[in-house]
Amino acid sequence: MTMTPHMPQRMALTSGHGLIDRYRAALGLADRIPLSLVQLTARVAVAHVFWQSAQTKLASWPVTLQLFAFEYQLPLIDPSIAAPLATAAELGGALMIFFGLFTRLGALMLLGVVATIQIFVYPGHWAEHLMWAALLFLVFARGAGVVSLDYLASRLFGRGA
Repeated sequence: MTMTPHMPQRMALTSGHGLIDRYRAALGLADRIPLSLVQLTARVAVAHVFWQSAQTKLASWPVTLQLFAFEYQLPLIDPSIAAPLATAAELGGALMIFFGLFTRLGALMLLGVVATIQIFVYPGHWAEHLMWAALLFLVFARGAGVVSLDYLASRLFGRGA
């Protein structure tokens, strides 16, 4: 076979198409991941974060009250009120999101907790708060998905999830 000046370019283009085709095939695999699996993963992950936080508060209530009084120092709300409200929001929101029952309400509650923490308590930890918020926004925007009590209730009461 005789080489022509255009042959190396054609060979490079052909091998490039193979790489592009493999990339497109990989994207096709990602496109086939069910949204409900993504929603379930997001729900479990974010529920775990807030469940653990609430459990830590409950494990030593006197320490929790001291943290709210001396470290968190939320404006306009007494620490003796803020501590139980925050703990209840974390427990309730985590349970609602984990089980997928009133999921969007739970996500909205925890977005409020995240906003409060970001604005008043630890503004320097924005990257961590942004990760929590991203998961919560996904759940708020798209709902709990088919692996949830919300979906089951919608099927029982005749409304789509």
